[in-house]
Amino acid sequence: MARPGYPFSAVVGQERLKLALLLNAVNPAVGGVLVKGEKGTAKSTTVRALAGLLPQIEVAEGCAYACDPHNPAEQCAACREAAAPLKTVRTPMRLITLPLNATEDRILGGIDFTRTLRTGETHFQHGLLARAHRGILYVDEVNLLDDHLVDLVLDAAASGVNVVEREGVSLSHAARFILVGSMNPEEGELRPQLLDRFGLCVAVESEKDIDKRTCLMQRREAFDTDPQGFCHQFAEEEEALARTIEEARARFKDVDFPTTLRRLVCEICTENQVAGHRADLVIEQAARAHAALKHRVEALLEDVLAVAPLALDHRRRRTSPRARKTSSQAGKTTGSSRPTSRPRPRRRTRNKIRSIPAGRKPAPRTSRPPRTHQRGPRKPRTRSSPWERPSRSGASPPGATASCAAARAGAPRL
Repeated sequence: MARPGYPFSAVVGQERLKLALLLNAVNPAVGGVLVKGEKGTAKSTTVRALAGLLPQIEVAEGCAYACDPHNPAEQCAACREAAAPLKTVRTPMRLITLPLNATEDRILGGIDFTRTLRTGETHFQHGLLARAHRGILYVDEVNLLDDHLVDLVLDAAASGVNVVEREGVSLSHAARFILVGSMNPEEGELRPQLLDRFGLCVAVESEKDIDKRTCLMQRREAFDTDPQGFCHQFAEEEEALARTIEEARARFKDVDFPTTLRRLVCEICTENQVAGHRADLVIEQAARAHAALKHRVEALLEDVLAVAPLALDHRRRRTSPRARKTSSQAGKTTGSSRPTSRPRPRRRTRNKIRSIPAGRKPAPRTSRPPRTHQRGPRKPRTRSSPWERPSRSGASPPGATASCAAARAGAPRL
């Protein structure tokens, strides 16, 4: 028997992360969520626990893409060409994990070479994006994945369609999924272009409250000891939360977003110096999902204020474009590439100029006084031979000169 997953409602703390995941579960058009935090903060545990709350969906029986039998526009070619009505089955939404060593063929799909060589006909093998359709695609350590692979995943998540053009194979299929990525900033950051493609961003930290940390330890020990019994304790909370998500998904299409709130969202994004217009659209979609979770059919100001920080934290710029443009123009005017905000230090001069008070004459410069003493005649310097060097005390020892002269007389002539 497979071991059950950790319950979503049993996670201690991390309220912002839970809210971001629930908003995407109600409305996948929010654009996914990026979870940033240090290791050991229950990032992966919380994301995987979300799959147990999502409602079951109707899919075409035997379809590898989990096509919706009631939406012919997003069905695959095999489901559209089927003559008889499609048989439907109910299945839970899938959680697909994208590994770091995945290749482009594994993600998008490619030719099934084994089947192609056996039959002599070209056959397509679907990738991870096809399996994640109408489910969750989880990319752990997304900052360590190659940038071009992250681009492919984000493009498919934004458009809802996966287009494959490889080795003579040209096809497309629907790929609508909830994108969740996690990363540890200590291992590197994402490029700003990729960071902006995630709808929401949550920075998680370890709990500082002693009571919460103690409760976390107790719950984890209880889950490791008896997973079935621990999940049974939170069964009622999980069912209530799953029912809330299902009702919010059905209520979402009727939620209205007033024009006054749209103007407020635009003002918030402008004041926070956000690049582009993606933040405005994300805040609107997230606010509608938040209102649906709160059993309302019209978004209010509190909905906007609750979701705005999640959409602005990773898009906020520190300096405005006008300030950067002004500083760059000032640098060009002065002919230097250095920033002009910091003044250059004054160069020290060798001859200092002293300020003279008004009405006072400067003191005359006095020349150097003449020498009052005269140097005596210089004594001729006699170079002593190596045999006549004085001792360290300054005087030659007695008999040293005679011994040296005798040694010089008997020395061989070169």
